[in-house]
Amino acid sequence: MAEWFHSIADAFNRCFIEDNRWKWMLEGLGNTMIITIFALLIGIVLGIIIAAVRSTYDMNGASMKKKGGLSYVLLRIGNFICNLFLTVIRGTPVVVQLMIMYFVILVNVTNGVLVAVIAFGINSGAYVAEIFRSGIMSIDEGQIEAGRSLGFNYIQTMIFIIIPQAVKVVLPTLFNELIVLIKETSVAGYVGVMDLTKAGDKIRGRTFEAFVPLIAVAVVYLIIVIILTRILRIIEKRLRKGERR
Repeated sequence: MAEWFHSIADAFNRCFIEDNRWKWMLEGLGNTMIITIFALLIGIVLGIIIAAVRSTYDMNGASMKKKGGLSYVLLRIGNFICNLFLTVIRGTPVVVQLMIMYFVILVNVTNGVLVAVIAFGINSGAYVAEIFRSGIMSIDEGQIEAGRSLGFNYIQTMIFIIIPQAVKVVLPTLFNELIVLIKETSVAGYVGVMDLTKAGDKIRGRTFEAFVPLIAVAVVYLIIVIILTRILRIIEKRLRKGERR
């Protein structure tokens, strides 16, 4: 056993201490968090827009169809585009989307982190859209009537009344999407981005030690997920307390 611990300590020294290879892990962790945070922000903005269009069509499509007019045509086109977007993004692997974005669409962009943010943000937007749509659809229709009685138009009612309530409903699910997104960014290395997983693999390639760097990467991901899960539980408890009042 002592011999095993000595070999692990020796491997740890070669993987992280020699040549300051721990800096690769730190750089990879930083890039992973940057990609995750900004991709989620893009996903939230994109998701809210798509969810608003789709939920508006679901709730008002039939009545608007009877009236006809340009607004119904635009809404129907918007709903079709949103459905097409969701079908394509959710129906293809995120790593393929990332590679298409890097090697085809944004081929002239040299910043891999930026490309990864855009690719993961678009992918996240498809899932966040469905999360927000379910939240919007769960709000009682009387809230829309209440907004109208206050003099708000439909867009103002959605912005100031419906969406804030929907955010409260979907917040736990949104945190789960954040956790999933953090783990999905592990494929960013396919386009040369030094994320956490790529850093561990680079160390493995230089030292020919697989166990220590890859286990270290897994532990870091696990710690991040545990922290976020703990934060999620605290938020859920506070939300439940707020509902009882």
